[in-house]
Amino acid sequence: MVEPCPLVEVSGTPHQRGLQHGHQAAARIRRGVADYSAQLGRSGFGDAELRDAVAGYLPVIEGFDVHYVAEMRGIAEGADVPFEQIVLLNARTELLQIASRRQRAQQRQAGAPVDDEPDGCTGVVVLPEASADGRLIHAQNWDWKAGCAETAIVLKVRRDDGPDYITFTEAGALGRFGFNALGIAVTANYLECERDYSQLGVPLALIRRKVLEQTEFALALRAVYTTAKSASNNIIVSHAQGVAIDFECAPDETFLVHPQQGLLVHANHWQSSVALGKLRDTGILSTPDSLYRDRRVHALLAPHHGRITRGHVKGALFDRFADPWSVCRPPRQTLSSNLSATVAMIVMDPAAGVMEVALLPALNREFTRYALETRFSPVNTPVPV
Repeated sequence: MVEPCPLVEVSGTPHQRGLQHGHQAAARIRRGVADYSAQLGRSGFGDAELRDAVAGYLPVIEGFDVHYVAEMRGIAEGADVPFEQIVLLNARTELLQIASRRQRAQQRQAGAPVDDEPDGCTGVVVLPEASADGRLIHAQNWDWKAGCAETAIVLKVRRDDGPDYITFTEAGALGRFGFNALGIAVTANYLECERDYSQLGVPLALIRRKVLEQTEFALALRAVYTTAKSASNNIIVSHAQGVAIDFECAPDETFLVHPQQGLLVHANHWQSSVALGKLRDTGILSTPDSLYRDRRVHALLAPHHGRITRGHVKGALFDRFADPWSVCRPPRQTLSSNLSATVAMIVMDPAAGVMEVALLPALNREFTRYALETRFSPVNTPVPV
């Protein structure tokens, strides 16, 4: 039996929220820290190297939002773990890659198998004109380490300084996928190009968190489009009133992909023709299944245009074509003998304030429902005169 994600509810100042988060999710935080620290250790990256890397990232994070540092310090205090390890959880994409890039280069030069173990992921948005009830659906399959099913949480944040939000994330991290009380939602997928790690940018997880804090959709888009990054990422931002934009982000440049006929589906390869004319997609080496995952999901949803439900979206994301290299990936051994899987399926209806999560969905089709009170007006509501 797969246990559902625990709900962690926090409020107050950033430091208070961090303390509550760390205290409530301490066991899961410690497991996540242990797993990622072990992975760093296999790349020859010990405690001293982690402290040095965090010291380099800290000014970047403080410059982006100093409150994030206060919240991470609160999480560390609440879970009784070193602060550097909480930064690891919030910048794990960047820190794990920094630790392993030289090692992977040596493996490639020697002709040895390489397993980059990226966050695979398939994201989908159904716009209101394509859905059965006229409400936007925003969903994601998160492909990563199977053990993360035991470190994931759903975090509900009550704020005095902005909209409340709910996010599916790894325990100890400030955010990953979710939506806020004003109907702004975000998911993300792994991308890779030859420009990655040529500069020090804001950790990707913190950019997604910034999206969830916004009161204005335009400012959520700006946070994704303009923030300098260390690595590529595909970030999908939507609004419950019927807008979705896909941002294919290189570290120093952003490219747009828009929905077609009410559907937006993205896996882990670059789609923008402008992007493909300017950079080289280096991620297919480790995510060749991306080349058909987005097409499979689109093909399964398109015949239901105008009547797509959350059930249809789940059905498409459960797709097992080319199993185990499928949209819904069962636990399987990677080239480096790690266990990889679709860790979670997250299906969101921001207008209804609903997030549904199934952990390890290739093995478990039971969804847990989480709710957030929303407060925005439908797009067609008449303006009083």
